[in-house]
Amino acid sequence: MSLDVPAALLERAEQGDIDDAEFVDCVRTSLPYAWEVVSRVASDLREGTDEYADNRIPPPDEVARGQLLRALASDAIRGGLERHFGVKLAFQNCHRVAAFPLAAVGGETYTRYISPRAQLLNQSPELRNC
Repeated sequence: MSLDVPAALLERAEQGDIDDAEFVDCVRTSLPYAWEVVSRVASDLREGTDEYADNRIPPPDEVARGQLLRALASDAIRGGLERHFGVKLAFQNCHRVAAFPLAAVGGETYTRYISPRAQLLNQSPELRNC
């Protein structure tokens, strides 16, 4: 299961739409490692001068890896994180998460980062089963 949904939030979801802040808070508490990684790259982007910020640190264990994969594989979770942090996320392998300014989408650096070539160049034998 991806998220630990509080009963009250589930009840509201059954009755209709829920507020984005409640959803994002559920993500934060359910997937703390994924939240930490995305928070860090978003913060690094805001505080830095580079065109993007990315995480190159492998997850410490399979639980953390699973959290990151679940967060970025779900359109709803990924979209909620992007809206909350005001960034566009890009994902390679099991841990390489990047945050880009929204204005960078479609630009040269973003397009290069998400390209098949970049994906292939980011492979290594130790990441094969990540």
